[in-house]
Amino acid sequence: MTGNDSAPRSLADDLRGRADDELAALLRARPDLLVPVPADVSQLASRATTRASAVRALDRLDRFTLQVLDALVILPAPVGRPDVQDALGAPAAAVDGALATLRTQALLWGPDDDLRLPRIVHEIVGPHPAGLGPPARQALLALSPSRLASILDGLGLSPSAGDHAGNVDAVAGVLTDPGTLAALLDELTDDARSALAALTPGPPTGRIDDALREVHRETARTPIDLLLAVGLLVPVDSTTVVLPREVALHLRGGRVHPDVQTAPPAPSVTERSPDTVDRTAGAGAFDLTRKVELLLDTWAAEPPPVLRTGGLGVRDLRRLPELLDTDEAGAALIAEVAYAAGLVAVGDDADEVWLPTPEFDVWRREDPARRWAVLVQAWLTTSRVAGLAGSRDEKDRPIPPLGRDLERPAAPEVRRLALDELAALPAGWAPDLVGVLAALQWRRPRRAGRFRDDLVRWTLREAEQLGLTGMGALASFARPLLEGRSGERAVTAATEAVRASLPQPLDHVLLQADLTAIAPGPLRADLERELGLLSDVESRGGASVHRFTAGSLRRALDAGRTASDVHAFLAAISRTPVPQPLTYLVDDVARTHGQLRVGAASAFVRCDDETVLAAIMADPRSSSLGLRRLAPTVLASSIAANTLVDRLRQLGFSPVPEAADGSIVIGRAEPRRATTRFAPRPAPAELSTPDEALLGAAVRALRAGDRSRAE
Repeated sequence: MTGNDSAPRSLADDLRGRADDELAALLRARPDLLVPVPADVSQLASRATTRASAVRALDRLDRFTLQVLDALVILPAPVGRPDVQDALGAPAAAVDGALATLRTQALLWGPDDDLRLPRIVHEIVGPHPAGLGPPARQALLALSPSRLASILDGLGLSPSAGDHAGNVDAVAGVLTDPGTLAALLDELTDDARSALAALTPGPPTGRIDDALREVHRETARTPIDLLLAVGLLVPVDSTTVVLPREVALHLRGGRVHPDVQTAPPAPSVTERSPDTVDRTAGAGAFDLTRKVELLLDTWAAEPPPVLRTGGLGVRDLRRLPELLDTDEAGAALIAEVAYAAGLVAVGDDADEVWLPTPEFDVWRREDPARRWAVLVQAWLTTSRVAGLAGSRDEKDRPIPPLGRDLERPAAPEVRRLALDELAALPAGWAPDLVGVLAALQWRRPRRAGRFRDDLVRWTLREAEQLGLTGMGALASFARPLLEGRSGERAVTAATEAVRASLPQPLDHVLLQADLTAIAPGPLRADLERELGLLSDVESRGGASVHRFTAGSLRRALDAGRTASDVHAFLAAISRTPVPQPLTYLVDDVARTHGQLRVGAASAFVRCDDETVLAAIMADPRSSSLGLRRLAPTVLASSIAANTLVDRLRQLGFSPVPEAADGSIVIGRAEPRRATTRFAPRPAPAELSTPDEALLGAAVRALRAGDRSRAE
């Protein structure tokens, strides 16, 4: 755009003169302006200049674009593109790109030779843009006539009686003229110049005692007195002085920002083999799906209670590292990812507990590639921060996993920015943490802070645990998740990309004579569940060790398996012959299983082998069971049937519950589910980018609204 008689007189005029694709670009960059769709362009301009929306837009600008914005705030009107370039000393292409970004987002309007900022932008930037103080004339106008006269005297100028504005202009003229100002600075002592140098980078204010006292150049006893006497520092109140803008700019060499950086700093990197990265990340991806399934299967059988304040209790969290072969932070991440994906929720029982949702059953029927894609997409978009679990809130209370206090609106954007830094590097390159932090500091300087840095650290750590990265480098199959796709499209693309990198699950184990089974790699999910029923896991990892015991085999028989079922399963999955000790153990447990039965009488015990009942009655530990013999093969008890079963097992017997018709009751409970289909998912912090159809419809509505107002 160039200056002419038809130049827009307001932001609304400027927006009205933009092409449809330019309006669509504005709505794409600032989707909050679409909620709801403005009635016309005037309403769009009004919404774009609200403080909340403008702050959100400024918060998403990079450091260089904000430096260009500072220059536009500081330079006197009219401001053209060459003025901005001179004020920053930056390449023309970089300045043009930043101006285009500001214009696209309605943070800048007007022709190229008269660039203007909305008033709200000036207010948000504040009184000290780029760390510079107010213009000299503005600062001097607040001084008393006598104080201004002493400054004129210190500069060797004659004050004009009764003309305060003229005296202000006279002093400001010295401070704004480069030659005169340079000569004045040369006359200063080294200490005075050092005092100015301390304020030059910003902030421009300093604190001293009795700043309003009158000082004269001839009687100045300190460097600060000398600077006050000649107007190089101006008192604001009794304890504050400010460095005028023109003086600071002169000391900065005429640049608004002496440290202009048009691109983010490049991090230090370690080069890895891309194939090794993908294999490592693929193993992590498969491990994620296995751990989520293991966690929710465990919670289906033994659901942990929900804290009164919401979340998972400390004791329940501390049980998870052994189960999931990770630390507490990793366990909290697994639980949070499952929650974000809608696989776990609070049950509707009177005693609230954490239970898998019906969606978990749908998820586990999918192939491992899609399971992984669903989980990581949920992690990328959730505003919950698993890394906060275990830390303490403002009342010094621990923050639990799955609790309400894990919500942080900035989380999705920071995760995406951190991973984008990895995606910008060649395949196999792993950046260092310091470099990633520095890059994000450049990309979002207004959102800097300790929490943002912590969130970057957690993101990189969690990405490794979730299989998005391997050895610190982004996996090739993770890139589709970062390419601007959303929702189901992102999940589908990631599913196809990851499939080739996932380790193939095994369908066999190696049975050992010491009653253990070694799985040399990850097992098929159905085999792992069945083996988990028959045995107890001794160790997990790349290979897992499972031990068969009388108790574990009895658990399988309680669940309805027969000795023949167990023998057939072991023979089918073992690459080695089934060891004889294991065969004997299965037969021994099966022989006594169901021989002794407990029913409700309050409870009764019956057994065809009279010697077994005699052994129970003879055991002194059975005195608390309230037993009496009703018949040679039947005992009655005064305690409940389920309690009697447990007590007899503790005494070394193997009873099973019996139904009223005499059949054995299968003791294994059905997996429990939360009645809700989906867990409540946190709302995203940032509105997603609207699709092209919505943008087109919104632009048409804006044009129609303008036509309606004109009629």
